[in-house]
Amino acid sequence: QVQLVESGGGLVQAGGSLRLSCAASGRAFSPNFMAWFRQSPGKERELVAAHQRSTGITYDTDSVKGRFTISRDNAKNTVYLQMNSLKPEDTAVYYCAAGIAYSYRAPNDYTYWGQGTQVTVAS
Repeated sequence: QVQLVESGGGLVQAGGSLRLSCAASGRAFSPNFMAWFRQSPGKERELVAAHQRSTGITYDTDSVKGRFTISRDNAKNTVYLQMNSLKPEDTAVYYCAAGIAYSYRAPNDYTYWGQGTQVTVAS
């Protein structure tokens, strides 16, 4: 079994920064994609950013371009999300996900999920 443990969420003022971390542990596992999703009340879970192990290529949703950066330490099976210039609309529960699929956009592309960490951005 694989466990994903997130950390780094919290309350921040608009314009501030947070860094989320997600460490994978358990059986030997080399996910092709590790990603961050977020979900706010009444909304579907949406992809924020994803990182492909084999190429190092990253993908992020338009609403966070230029503000959020995903990075990954393959040796530690850890993925990070640096969030700058945070806005109130970034408020959500952020989930780390990992999967072996070659697609990455949908939650169903991922096998393992973290428990989620709350990010709240005050205006």
